[in-house]
Amino acid sequence: MGKIVRHMWSFTHVDKEPVIVLVTGAAGQIGYALVPMIARGLMLGPDQPVILHMLDIEPAAEALEGVKMELIDAAFPLLKGVVATTDVVEACMNVNIAVMVGGFPRKEGMERKDVMSKNVAIYKAQASALEQHAAADCKVLVVANPANTNALILKEFAPSIPEKNITCLTRLDHNRALGQISERLNVPVSEVKNVIVWGNHSSTQYPDANHATIITSNGDKSVRELVADDNWLKTEFQSIVQQRGAAIIKARKLSSALSAASAICDHMRDWVHGTSTGTWVSMGVCSDGSYGIEPGLIYSFPVSCQNGKWSIVQGLKIDEFSRAKMDATAKELIEEKSTAYTCLELEK
Repeated sequence: MGKIVRHMWSFTHVDKEPVIVLVTGAAGQIGYALVPMIARGLMLGPDQPVILHMLDIEPAAEALEGVKMELIDAAFPLLKGVVATTDVVEACMNVNIAVMVGGFPRKEGMERKDVMSKNVAIYKAQASALEQHAAADCKVLVVANPANTNALILKEFAPSIPEKNITCLTRLDHNRALGQISERLNVPVSEVKNVIVWGNHSSTQYPDANHATIITSNGDKSVRELVADDNWLKTEFQSIVQQRGAAIIKARKLSSALSAASAICDHMRDWVHGTSTGTWVSMGVCSDGSYGIEPGLIYSFPVSCQNGKWSIVQGLKIDEFSRAKMDATAKELIEEKSTAYTCLELEK
């Protein structure tokens, strides 16, 4: 009987079409940590074949070829093809998911606006290539800093990609917040849910535990009540999450590539496959005016995901402390937007 069932299954089983995933800056630290996670199914699931398109700049071409060799050597069953290129058009061809890790890093002595002008040029060019060559329903995740504003530039120059399909990464900050609460309360991180990271992926971000809960055998319990220390939640908790990247660089002498790559997979997996009922995550998305945030800004909100679409969680009570923090990070994003548009004018 078992043989018959297996034989029938072989006729009815149809392999899924591969999803084409672009990773820019793929020879860098985050890229190197990320591409094996994608190839192993951590982003899109254990039964979803993928084709990887890896893009990097000309000076990194040899290193990129080395990454391709390693992907081939790893013999990932889900990996149906690898393209390693320095040509942005080839990289963007027919991609279904674009993870924009590549960008110009801030170097010592550089003003934020100097970094902005470099990244505006990069994201303008990459947006045009995605606009012309990516799949019509391409989902875009911007990682390179300043992530929110890079996503805004990409949105401006890829008008045919729906604005709901352009997001930026704040899931790393969200996961860091989950981790800190898990450590503080000595509970498994899987039992912590519904923290929020509001605003910019910068030191002005607002990690908010007011609505977070711990899953217990007696139902969900408020994190705020269990911590029983509002001062910690308003001070140390926030500064640890905000400054975690710098702390890791100080400890490792390298940036937080592993946790960033993991957060990228989390962001995209939840977006594609959906969040659990009653659970939300933080994503940098285009504001529709919710919670009084200027429409059009790419701002981190609590979102739930279903059927490949995200929606901002509505109706959360915002206290005076939270309102001030949310407005402060929005103000920074408005200033960044103004600087970016000035850079675009200078480019003309």
